[in-house]
Amino acid sequence: MFKFKLNRKRVETKERKRKFGKDLDFASIEAYNLLRTNLYFSLADVAGGKVVGITSPCPQEGKSTTSLNLAYALASAGHKVVLIDADMRRPSLAGVLEMPLSPGLSNLLVDEKTDAIHSSVVHENLSVLLSGDIPPNPSELVVSDKMKALIEKFRGTYDYVVVDLPPVNLVSDPIMMSRHLDGMIVIVRHGYTRRRDVNDAVRSLKLVNAKILGFVYNGAKTAKKRYRKSNYYHYSYYTSNKS
Repeated sequence: MFKFKLNRKRVETKERKRKFGKDLDFASIEAYNLLRTNLYFSLADVAGGKVVGITSPCPQEGKSTTSLNLAYALASAGHKVVLIDADMRRPSLAGVLEMPLSPGLSNLLVDEKTDAIHSSVVHENLSVLLSGDIPPNPSELVVSDKMKALIEKFRGTYDYVVVDLPPVNLVSDPIMMSRHLDGMIVIVRHGYTRRRDVNDAVRSLKLVNAKILGFVYNGAKTAKKRYRKSNYYHYSYYTSNKS
């Protein structure tokens, strides 16, 4: 199933300002559009708003960047979308978007009257719910009735709900959150993600019958001759019929 070459040695990724949305190069935009199209087919039988989780085996594999760009691609196609940063332990979307961390998801789950949803920050069809103040009990918030009610509310309000989740091999949040999702996309990174980490992640998701929609292969380089750039982020989408 996984045929890409992996380095056994971990590498540290340099902190850099991440590009997203209309600032991406043409090839990356088209790759996200392809991911969007595959998502259409994968969730064709789901009525109403679709709820999709984005996770990865380990940190620094590109799940937050993928979440943001997938949400943008969906919004650009005319869909009403909300992007949720549900990584309440190590949130990153606030930094990428250069927005205050709170109020956000954690605050909204504690106080339903909190005004935490940002509209039209990135695109007119895209709303953003950041993670909020880091709580002492994120796992308890994920499995709470309030989280279930919030997701169902969003399902009735938006066409797509994209949920940026923590790495599945580090914490149980994605496993517990899977019960609220229509499917999960797993991010792997070229030259960084180890085969055993992917196997562990898939095993954990299958144990709770989470529906794995596919995998995004992130960070692959392409030939200069084709795109004149060899450093862009390439996203390939592999659909999976197995849940």
